[in-house]
Amino acid sequence: MSDLHDQLDHLHKRISEATKLLDLPHLAAELKKREIEMSDQGFWANPDHARQISAEADGLRTELETWRAMEKDVNDARELATLLEKEHDDGMAEELRKKTAELIKRFEHLEFYLLLGEQYDDRGALVAVHAGTGGVDAQDWAEMLFRMLSRYAESKGWIVRVMSESRGAEAGLKSAVLDVQGRYAYGYLKSESGVHRLVRISPFDAEKMRHTSFALVEVLPDLGDLEDVAIDDDDLKIDVFRSGGHGGQSVNTTDSAVRITHIPTGIVVGCQNERSQHQNKEFAMKMLKAKLHKLNEEARQQEKQKIRGEYTSAEWGNQVRSYVLHPYKLVKDHRTKYEEKDPEKVLNGGLDGFIEAYLRQRGKRTITNE
Repeated sequence: MSDLHDQLDHLHKRISEATKLLDLPHLAAELKKREIEMSDQGFWANPDHARQISAEADGLRTELETWRAMEKDVNDARELATLLEKEHDDGMAEELRKKTAELIKRFEHLEFYLLLGEQYDDRGALVAVHAGTGGVDAQDWAEMLFRMLSRYAESKGWIVRVMSESRGAEAGLKSAVLDVQGRYAYGYLKSESGVHRLVRISPFDAEKMRHTSFALVEVLPDLGDLEDVAIDDDDLKIDVFRSGGHGGQSVNTTDSAVRITHIPTGIVVGCQNERSQHQNKEFAMKMLKAKLHKLNEEARQQEKQKIRGEYTSAEWGNQVRSYVLHPYKLVKDHRTKYEEKDPEKVLNGGLDGFIEAYLRQRGKRTITNE
């Protein structure tokens, strides 16, 4: 039984270190703040804000309950190990060994939270998909990626809204933007940023030839009320036009869509799917702020790099991940070398393996086995 004691004591120590890093009292205080706000009578006066706060509260509550349950189960196992040491019950000891193995495996999964400790990881995310080299195939590929990312976000219980989309003339998307609200949405989704490459038999080619298509995914943190990004009104060109949103919505009947060009950098952002011009402008400014913040951060790290140098063209040689549907089936991440042989599962939102491999490679706060 001494080996069981040692395993459980070591696991207890690792959990204690993990919860200190996660600062559970701070998480509990943050949850309390949101619960107080949610109890206010006028909470649902702004539905978008209310949904965001509710999602944050759900994420905090789940995280706290998960770690508290882990702590309790390990403490219960340690008490049982002490009891069995006195009673010499071999049958119960074997059950406890199985339980201990399950607890260790559970902790290693929960340890994933510790990889989400970088700045902005716990925030919502702004996700844009742009078709790259490959014509109509690339536009179809952009739509497939957009659906993959949407399904993954929905599987996490996050709030997902389509904020803007520009459809291709024949099929697919030229570009589209998602607003994803939920705890750690940016921390998880940042792994998807970059060029994604698709190899398949083109459904748009009468000769059924194999085509290679590219699409670019941009993932930015929702910076909320961050004030360190100064935007001069004189640097903005704001265009208002008729929305091209989904048919039948009242949004189509007014000139509510907004496109903002930041003249010094040439960055263009837009939003068309909100019901008012004010809401569309507000989201477009949020997107612009996030992009400018990203440029400012990169400029600080690479002073000699031009401010537009961060943009990666969606073409050969720059891909972060390849999806091969023909002549064999394989999805491979070129950064981590992680791969899966079921592209259909991945394209339906099964991204956990790729995201975990990416974060573990980059992780700086992982508690390692000693």
